Amino acid sequence: MKRMKMNWTYLLAAAALPLMGVMNVNAADSAPRTGQHAQTFDQEIRVKLDYLLYLPADYNKEADKKFPLILFLHGSGERGSDVNKVKVHGPPKMVEAHPDAEPAKDFIVVSPQCPTDGWWKADELNALLDDVMARYHVDGDRVYLTGLSMGGFGTWDMASKFPKRFAAIAPMCGGGNAGMVRHIKNLPIWVFHGAADHVVPVQRSDEMVEALKKAGADVKYTRYPGVDHDCWTRSYANPELYSWFLSHKRGEKPGAPGKN
Repeated sequence: MKRMKMNWTYLLAAAALPLMGVMNVNAADSAPRTGQHAQTFDQEIRVKLDYLLYLPADYNKEADKKFPLILFLHGSGERGSDVNKVKVHGPPKMVEAHPDAEPAKDFIVVSPQCPTDGWWKADELNALLDDVMARYHVDGDRVYLTGLSMGGFGTWDMASKFPKRFAAIAPMCGGGNAGMVRHIKNLPIWVFHGAADHVVPVQRSDEMVEALKKAGADVKYTRYPGVDHDCWTRSYANPELYSWFLSHKRGEKPGAPGKN
């Protein structure tokens, strides 16, 4: 089993901006010309994320074997500059505690850390995934996204912006913009939330699930009666979650909607 702490820097150039003419300035007094004129904006955006990388024990045994990958987004309490804080919940906790069980057996697990007072940014996470997939033996058709609380919100957001990147997602005790479900209606989704959550009201997940059902989506909803904010401990310890992930590949036609 390999565990790595990695400090990752990625330069994301603003190459998508159109190439335009340079700024025209009045030569006489250096004052900007009135009216409409072509301008150029050229700037590099620096992205830096610390993350935990887990590779299965048999990662190096077969050179051509590709592995499914889980991208895990932690909650607000694990933000900061000590990436080991990310191990307290979710898949990074599971691979440490249970190296012979899922997700440690079959999955590459990528667990980035959000900076102090920061929030998950889909473009940065997407760039991180690009880098990881270029470096390691990842099956691009079996990339899964999950997160809890703040990471649950991040999961909804990233999936809506990059829906074709993932094979399935599992947001926990989060919420999102119900108007954006049209972007993810063809994506298998398993939602988790505690019905007695006093931090993120369960209605946030209820709204997303209802909107997805109206859109004809393949959505499965586990709504734990009487459970407060921590719906994730039992959810990530459930081997059915990882079996469900592995039952889906990117681009496959979703099956019948799951039961509540």
